[in-house]
Amino acid sequence: MTLLSRRHLLGLGVGVLSAPLMGAARATDAGREAHGISVFGDLKYPADFPHFDYVNPSAPKGGVFSLIPSVRAYNQSFQTFNSLNAYILKGEGAQGMDMTFAPLMVRANDEPDAMYGLVAKSVQISPNKLIYRFTLRPEARFHDGSKLTAQDAAFSLTALKTKGHPLIVQQMRDMVKAEAPDDATLVVTFAEKRARDVPLYVAGLPIFSKAYYAARAFDESTLDRPLGSGPYKVGKFEVNRYIEFERVKDWWAADLAVARGSYNFDIVRYEFYRDRDVAFEGFTAKNYLFREEFTARVWATRYDFPAVKDGRVKLETLPDETPSGAQGWFINTRREKFGDPRVREALIQAFDFEWTNKTIMYGAYARTHSPFQNSDMMAKGPPSPEELKLLEPFRGQVPDEVFGSPFVPPVSDGSGQDRTLLRKASQLLLDAGLAIKDGKRVLPNGEVFKIEFLVDEPSLEPHHAPYIKNLGTLGIEASLRLVDPVQYRARVEDFDFDMTIERFSMSATPGDAMRPFFSSQAAATKGSYNLAGIASPAIDVLIEKIIGADNRTDLTVACRAFDRVFRAGRYWVPQWYRTTHPIAYWDQFAHPEKPPRYAQGVGAPENWWTDQNKAAKAEQAK
Repeated sequence: MTLLSRRHLLGLGVGVLSAPLMGAARATDAGREAHGISVFGDLKYPADFPHFDYVNPSAPKGGVFSLIPSVRAYNQSFQTFNSLNAYILKGEGAQGMDMTFAPLMVRANDEPDAMYGLVAKSVQISPNKLIYRFTLRPEARFHDGSKLTAQDAAFSLTALKTKGHPLIVQQMRDMVKAEAPDDATLVVTFAEKRARDVPLYVAGLPIFSKAYYAARAFDESTLDRPLGSGPYKVGKFEVNRYIEFERVKDWWAADLAVARGSYNFDIVRYEFYRDRDVAFEGFTAKNYLFREEFTARVWATRYDFPAVKDGRVKLETLPDETPSGAQGWFINTRREKFGDPRVREALIQAFDFEWTNKTIMYGAYARTHSPFQNSDMMAKGPPSPEELKLLEPFRGQVPDEVFGSPFVPPVSDGSGQDRTLLRKASQLLLDAGLAIKDGKRVLPNGEVFKIEFLVDEPSLEPHHAPYIKNLGTLGIEASLRLVDPVQYRARVEDFDFDMTIERFSMSATPGDAMRPFFSSQAAATKGSYNLAGIASPAIDVLIEKIIGADNRTDLTVACRAFDRVFRAGRYWVPQWYRTTHPIAYWDQFAHPEKPPRYAQGVGAPENWWTDQNKAAKAEQAK
């Protein structure tokens, strides 16, 4: 396995690390109307910009783009779907549903966190920055031709805050209310000491039709095609197998600067497979046309099929300049057997990354140390005076290592069973009261120490096998449980697991989105991303420091302090990361030279287009 990180990608925050854009337009000057917003008020693009720099504004429309899911959000799965409602807890939401709805504003992927108006023509921010007054575009329409109004936007935000997926509800907690004094004006009020990024999160949420939901339950799983206002609408689909989205040919926003050069394909189709190997064979048979490869073994050994050799399939490696995030086995500390951090560190010592990387992953990866890996927010060396100022109140409440160099996973001898590390792991277990009895590691309560790794696809088995073998050497009865995607999601949402793999996609402008991943409240919230059950008062306070930072310098300091405490907790067994996107596609597409720096993925299908000459040749070759 390689970038499981993108197979299990979870967004955290609104942007990626960058220095402030000095001299750019300001979005948060109190009282003035602005065409865009950002966390710290900096905008790259002026009000009259023609299009984003990273798109081809002359890209032709047409053609089909097909792929398998590589990211997920809220109730979505990678392997299946049974609902067209992707913003609630119930059901498995279909991939791509976000393309059917238009939000107030959209991200500029070449800026850290800036957003520009789509449904909203402009926004005016009150002096205390607690009231955002959006002016909506009069031309905004739903797909049935009905007008999209501020009443629809107010209804949508209210419904998502009260009935949406728990992650949405939690991230909207600082939104007090959304009101529509008239059809063109949406007034959103935020709580005092609101999280810094909440207005941006709210501005990016989908807008639903109030009239459509007058006769329908908002929070029910359904296969009814929703009424949207985005660049695509739901086309043909077969539950658990595929779903197509049809481009809206007369989309009201097609000529806006934020949309020009994007959404170029007539059909975007997602194919669903339960098994990665079967999915790969589907690509070689041209059952779908684009694939980002997440398995190093496959990338190194299997892209030699005839279509690659004769040039019908193109291989590229595109840069990934975003922080790599946190990928690893997360340990469910809600379970008593994992309560002692010495036990959790023993689990870290038992994993031989060097052997796994060399033997299974063709040396393609580096070891992850931090949830802020590959960014300036990652802690290194002793804490700075500014970090110490944040950490001192917790002296005696957190491990002493927090005030020194941060924890770094061990480097093995690459043998697969490093005796030095295994001896250290065994001693940690003994120190925690877990002795060996009849060849088995026994918990203080007399029970045999057992660990079940929970996964939802068989391609992960090779990465678990050597780890499980090492744990067996320590006397731990470890096993791998493979379940179907629906059962996997249900168990993870109920925190019914010992250890499971996940990755958090980190941001350099993290804010309120950190709460669902790391806060004590999230640890007790069904469906949250706090898989490890982290319930640390120090972490809770440092999250608030991150949220409250009003400049990037303070933000970076707070993140580094948080990183030290998080890593000292031994909540996960860190895995690996990679800084490229290996992609393969049937040669009938064109795309910008490289994806914008802050894009999630490679900008496909949003900014790609059909190369008509190549497509014609491909058709003739059939």
